[in-house]
Amino acid sequence: MSSQQLCVPVPIKDKEFLAELVEKGKDWTLLHGIARRSKDHFSHDTITFAPFLLFPSTFPETEFKKAKKIQTTLNQLMHTVAHDHQFLLNSLSEITNVDPFMARLVQIYQEILTEGVTQKVSLGLFRSDYMVDSPTGTIKQVEFNTIASSFGALTSILPNWHRQVLSLCGLHDKIDNIPLSNTLTGYASGILQAYDLYHSRIRSKSFVSPAILFVIEDNGFNVGDQRLLEFEIQRQAPHVRVIRRSLTDIGNHLQLGDRRRLYITGIEIAIVYYRAGYSPAAYYSELEWDARLQMERSLAIKCPSVQYQLAGSKKIQQELARPGILEKFITDPEELIAVRDVFTGLYSLDMNDPKSDDTIRLAIDEPSKFVLKPQREGGGNNLYDEDISEYLKKIKTSEERHAWILMDKIQPPSFKNYIVRPGFTEPTFSDVVSELGIFGVTIG
Repeated sequence: MSSQQLCVPVPIKDKEFLAELVEKGKDWTLLHGIARRSKDHFSHDTITFAPFLLFPSTFPETEFKKAKKIQTTLNQLMHTVAHDHQFLLNSLSEITNVDPFMARLVQIYQEILTEGVTQKVSLGLFRSDYMVDSPTGTIKQVEFNTIASSFGALTSILPNWHRQVLSLCGLHDKIDNIPLSNTLTGYASGILQAYDLYHSRIRSKSFVSPAILFVIEDNGFNVGDQRLLEFEIQRQAPHVRVIRRSLTDIGNHLQLGDRRRLYITGIEIAIVYYRAGYSPAAYYSELEWDARLQMERSLAIKCPSVQYQLAGSKKIQQELARPGILEKFITDPEELIAVRDVFTGLYSLDMNDPKSDDTIRLAIDEPSKFVLKPQREGGGNNLYDEDISEYLKKIKTSEERHAWILMDKIQPPSFKNYIVRPGFTEPTFSDVVSELGIFGVTIG
């Protein structure tokens, strides 16, 4: 991993000045909503600032513009893939035998297809993640998120702190190099466009306008990112109500009315926005799974629909990287080259893939070159280095290997920066790497 220079000369030798910047940063982030609840001491009455880097990261401008430019192409690609039923089901067929969570999602999808799709419109709030690969100097895609794509709100606000800290450091000439981020307003606008589409097509039987439902975790700590989006929705459309419910709450109070209108405690729902439901942890029992099924069956517009969630799985990402597959979904030659250029090596571990045994042997021998990924969102699920070797030795003759994909390990440059965390009196001066997230909205 190569090391590069941050835009701010570090370390800061004036310890008093550094402490002043850190304290200002903590207060600034708290007062501007870059906040969360404590995982260890959860309380609805207290929040703390979310961890942040004191100074902005450096990212090559040409690669940043490249990532922005192809986002609309990727949005369209995910929408097209999500509506190619045969491709989705064929690609995920082996996983359903070994991954109960993915099997349930596929089962819901098949039930919806069998009985007929009530709401054909889907809303996608996507995020495509990249790292710069040091050997080539170009971006490579880490993953494409189609459900609960978080930090759109926080990362719309944090650049304002970085502009301020550059000013405090006297680096006024660097301020204009920090790009504007409109994800918060764009996400809210996308949700409201879908809401208006529902409202214009479906005349509500109630005098009260339908609401937007945020599906949340029981004790979700990422409150700042979610609430800021909720409040931005209501800033843009004060007449629109937003309610927050867990899958358990929804399961206990859900009803389907005429034309399969969705009601939660008597409130008609126009948009179902999932900030939970992306991992097995949200489904404690059949109650939560039935809630998910009934919402998918309903007339409400889902963000995402189950097919969008499946299209964002790691297995689909790997399948799209196969030779000749991307060409089925992207016909424009320039767009095709641009998308394929950001793909890194992605490898199937399926037993029916003649190359997969060789791939496993190589990964066992040289694990530092790869990342082993399951079909999970939310972070903390990947395996690295010797953990890859040990796990592949364990599953190489088992069908469980179908639940994983292997990816070439991207080698991003590192930078020295200060990490500011709750509970620490001093910032941590450390090597850090940058991951770029480009957000996108699609309705279709």
